[in-house]
Amino acid sequence: MTERLMEYFNRQPRIGVISTSNRNGMVDCAVYGSPRMIDEKTVIVAFARGRTFANLQDNPHAVYMIMEPGGGLADWKGLRVYLRMKEAFDSGPKLDEYRSQMAKIVGEQAAGMIAVLAIFEITQVRPLIDFGQGWEKSI
Repeated sequence: MTERLMEYFNRQPRIGVISTSNRNGMVDCAVYGSPRMIDEKTVIVAFARGRTFANLQDNPHAVYMIMEPGGGLADWKGLRVYLRMKEAFDSGPKLDEYRSQMAKIVGEQAAGMIAVLAIFEITQVRPLIDFGQGWEKSI
């Protein structure tokens, strides 16, 4: 099951939406293509210094939602991956290495916009549309 989750989560091209909230409950959602599942319980995400990362500094919980349209509502595919930020790097070798890898893929200018590399723990996985079925039915 984890192998299928990693394959689905990391499939490219794809984008999803990260939802966060600050300590006062003010919410934010933003489109992101950078999240990458690196093992069965860990996701890495590259951030600029915007509202999403500011919220995570107040409240480490987030949801990454991946969606694929279908013919009808029941045909849509996707997942809601619940996350908790464990650590973040705004300098140092981990961030430098990640920027270097991304520069080869997206170019130097885009990689230069990465200000923070965050490490998340997956706390729960739910289907995009929950009809009481397991997440496997949604991908």
